[in-house]
Amino acid sequence: MTDAVPGNGPGKGQLIAGRVLSGLVILFLLFDAGLKLVSPETAIKYSPPGLGWPLEVGTMHMLGILLLIPTLLYIWPRTAVLGAILITGYLGGAIATHLRIDSPLFSHTLFGVYLGVMLWAGLWLRSPALRLLVTPRWA
Repeated sequence: MTDAVPGNGPGKGQLIAGRVLSGLVILFLLFDAGLKLVSPETAIKYSPPGLGWPLEVGTMHMLGILLLIPTLLYIWPRTAVLGAILITGYLGGAIATHLRIDSPLFSHTLFGVYLGVMLWAGLWLRSPALRLLVTPRWA
């Protein structure tokens, strides 16, 4: 396998790895948004207690929409960076909420970090423009 040369696009291995990582994140986010939109009662039932915001159907619908739109933007290559930025903000809110209510650190609080790393790594691997923009240049 050869590494990608800047400007020529990602190598085959990088592209596959990027699509797999992005695909896993997309599947999880679509499932989460879909659950909040289609069956908000289930999302309410399995939400941790003491979140500090109302566990109502309307709230779940709003959270589902706020997650679905950036996820759809992330799927389309032309708007993937915008989608990733918006999803990162959403995940930051989830992390802050779990931190505030003292959820378990590695399984709940940092789950948004794990998802965010996968989100950006997948995009970085499949986008030569992003790699050129954020790869450190030594000297």
